[in-house]
Amino acid sequence: QVQLQESGPGLVKPSQTLSLTCTISGASIATTNYYWSWIRQPPGKGLEWIGHISDLGKPYYSPSLKSRTSISRDTSKNQFTLQLSSVTPEDTAVYYCGRMATVYWGQGTQVAVSS
Repeated sequence: QVQLQESGPGLVKPSQTLSLTCTISGASIATTNYYWSWIRQPPGKGLEWIGHISDLGKPYYSPSLKSRTSISRDTSKNQFTLQLSSVTPEDTAVYYCGRMATVYWGQGTQVAVSS
């Protein structure tokens, strides 16, 4: 059974970089045709796709966040990470990691951007 767990700080100051890690169990991050995603849900708003990383390690980003986003992976740890730079209070959200087009998603982690 595939399980994913997000980890990272729950509070980030404005202008700093938000860093989250997703740890995968029950599947290899490098499995062919498995794509791994980050999405978020701000308070009172819908889900927003941030980006994903392919089975070959190529990242894809939402155009609206591309200039501030970096997604990478560590195959030895079966993890992938999200870095979002120059954060503002509008980046406050619950952040989720998961495998694209499947039911396999983490429980989410709340991140607040505040001084």
